[in-house]
Amino acid sequence: MNAWTSDELDRIGTAEELELQSLRPDGTLRKPVTIWVVRVAEDLYVRCVNGRDGTWFRGTQQRHEGHIASGGVNKDVTFEDADESVYDLVDAEYRTKYHGYSARIVNTDLTKKARASTLKLTPR
Repeated sequence: MNAWTSDELDRIGTAEELELQSLRPDGTLRKPVTIWVVRVAEDLYVRCVNGRDGTWFRGTQQRHEGHIASGGVNKDVTFEDADESVYDLVDAEYRTKYHGYSARIVNTDLTKKARASTLKLTPR
């Protein structure tokens, strides 16, 4: 199994945003979307505020592969549905990392719908 390096985790984990591109069925990359990313221990997570029906989220479900860029790191990744057991930890990281934003904005990533779209990013 591939793992993030400490440097990659630090750089992505402290970056404000992440650009995510999922692979289409034909192997080409979709247009990048800019989203928030959080680190929990040695893993990185993203969520879609529109939940599993969100356009970019649905794109990740076709091949479960794509590319991310954040904090000067460019990496091909696998998108894995996160285990529900990490949802509260991911919530806490969103609150901590993005505390400078209005609670109204941060809370869009904490809804039941958004939580159900939590993806773990694994390097490949």
